Amino acid sequence: MAEIKIAGVMRAGAYSPNHIGNDAAIFNLVADQLRKRGCEVNVYSEEQLVSGAVSEHIIVNMCRERRSISELQRREDAGDLVINSGYGIENCIRERMSRILTGSSLPYPQSLLVDTNEGVRDRLMSLGIDRCWIKRADQHTRHKEDVSYVRHAEEAQEVLQEYFLRGIGKAVINRHLDGEQIKFYGVCGTDFFYSFVPSPKDGGVMNFDAGTLRSLCEKAADVLGVLVYGGDCVIGSDGSITIIDFDDWPSFAPCRNEAAPCIAREILQQIKKHQKK
Repeated sequence: MAEIKIAGVMRAGAYSPNHIGNDAAIFNLVADQLRKRGCEVNVYSEEQLVSGAVSEHIIVNMCRERRSISELQRREDAGDLVINSGYGIENCIRERMSRILTGSSLPYPQSLLVDTNEGVRDRLMSLGIDRCWIKRADQHTRHKEDVSYVRHAEEAQEVLQEYFLRGIGKAVINRHLDGEQIKFYGVCGTDFFYSFVPSPKDGGVMNFDAGTLRSLCEKAADVLGVLVYGGDCVIGSDGSITIIDFDDWPSFAPCRNEAAPCIAREILQQIKKHQKK
């Protein structure tokens, strides 16, 4: 019998918009890597976690449902090892993420946190914000419509009204940044860090400092409290780097085969540290 018993909790499909297969793929690869290293990994759904079916004291998870996050936090407070931390997952909900990244002096777009039933036209106009992104702020993204690009304040007001009618109470409005988008994936405590440009602009990729990119992303992961992470940055024409989104345990789709062994090894390192306490 394996010495280390791990509960692996998969992400509910509702929180994998357009990525159900990719999320399952990285999760299963990591579980297989842990099994190859002598661990017993039992796989559960978020619903099973919430219902009390998980008895293991080591929980590796991709959860995002509110009830699951609360249960992870309860288990963590009781002394169980939880990766990613339930508190870290909660910190990646956009309202908290915006406050934490801004408060940590990390480069993040100028933002407003708003109730979806309030008027924002005058505030946006006074700040000189026209093009912007409106994003669901009260929980993790469930639909592609939870993130919307708008071109001016009037359109922003209309989109907020649509969010309100859909039952979304809060939104974050990020100023749009011109530049080149870079997606990144990382695992804290390891040498693994991968970034790429999904849609290179004409003339090639803008110049930027790769070391600075990694350093910023690792600092963001640290202040948010997540071990396995990913997200998006924008590189400005001057080479400046701004984090525009940060995710707890993304799909690692372009690099999952390389990432999975690194994630598994770091999970084992965290288990060893936990057992010594």
